[in-house]
Amino acid sequence: MTASESSSGRLPVLEDLGDLSGKRVLVRLDLNVPLAEGPDGRMVPADDFRIRAALPTLKYLTSRGARVTVATHLGRPSGRDEKLVVAPVAARLRELGMDVEMLENLRFSAGEKDNSRELVAELVKDQDAYVNDAFGVLHRKDASVVGPPTVLPSAAGRLVEREVAALTPFLGGAPRPLVVVVGGAKVSDKLGLLRALVARADTVLVGGGMAFTFLRALGHHVGDSIVDVDRIAECKELLVSSEKIVLPVDFVAALPGVELAPAPMTVSPEDAVVDPPLDEARITGRDIPDGARGLDIGPATAELFREAIAGAGSVIWNGPMGVFEDPRFARGTYEIATAMARAPGMTVVGGGDSAAALARFGLAETVDHVSTGGGASLELLEHGDLPGLAALRQAGIRQGLAQEAAEQPER
Repeated sequence: MTASESSSGRLPVLEDLGDLSGKRVLVRLDLNVPLAEGPDGRMVPADDFRIRAALPTLKYLTSRGARVTVATHLGRPSGRDEKLVVAPVAARLRELGMDVEMLENLRFSAGEKDNSRELVAELVKDQDAYVNDAFGVLHRKDASVVGPPTVLPSAAGRLVEREVAALTPFLGGAPRPLVVVVGGAKVSDKLGLLRALVARADTVLVGGGMAFTFLRALGHHVGDSIVDVDRIAECKELLVSSEKIVLPVDFVAALPGVELAPAPMTVSPEDAVVDPPLDEARITGRDIPDGARGLDIGPATAELFREAIAGAGSVIWNGPMGVFEDPRFARGTYEIATAMARAPGMTVVGGGDSAAALARFGLAETVDHVSTGGGASLELLEHGDLPGLAALRQAGIRQGLAQEAAEQPER
């Protein structure tokens, strides 16, 4: 049973909305893109990947005569913030040929996060149907995510449909062996995910800053590396309960006093990785000297992880192996990215920093699927479902029942 088809119904798609000519359709998108000052002083999207990712859904709707109203959030404002108005995003949509209406930033209203009934009523007023193509927020119970499907005929957009199709095999049925690579700084963010993955995967490779809490749980000395002391006991319990978790065997450790370099906004793939000079970093084993900080996996670990990825039937990667934004500590993440690019099995990257790393290394087009929602993809893998998907399926059930009733002959 997958996230798109469960005991609570099938995920409705655009074709299920039927004839759209003259219909008003509310479309929830995730157009939360970075903004920068353009040559003329106006704010413009610095990266329009998410805007372009929404085009297949918008083109389907408008080409069939629908009048589209787009709703999105932008940033994390507390009330109205003129720096986060949606005008630059709306302008980019127009440049891409989309003649759609656009609502102001949803998060200007406190009712969005509170799932306010009043806001839901305002959003659906005069609308005939609802489409959610904002995969990155499907794990949230926001008004614009779970509210409209309760009152309008609803469907998943093309992006959501594609994300679900790519990720649900990892809930069961993915080609074996299934290898999962998990990194990032905070182990607390991913303990629940790790527990779920240990039950499903054949091997779980753990890197990044989160590895140090596991190593502390095994009694290793990790110097000044990041450790979540409140999670040591849980990490030890997880290690005792499963032999599937593979931890790094060596690290690139910054010496005392070495500061991280500011992350450049743009960098060529050729300049994204450099070997740190000996007066700045050392290769260590699992034990790191006092004052030093582990900031990347070492070469032996990279080779160990590469071999596991090369032998996998399917691989999912979420979270960098080190502080890849600083080229001196990017090689471990680069090695994982290149291993994913060469892997013969099915490859999925779970959004967020992992997707950013692929882009930085010029490898974004080399894997089977790059998720647009890091948090949503993790929660789908952990829980097997998301609030936004469940809301759409429930709407699909109601639509199906209504259609059956309409097709019944009169008695």
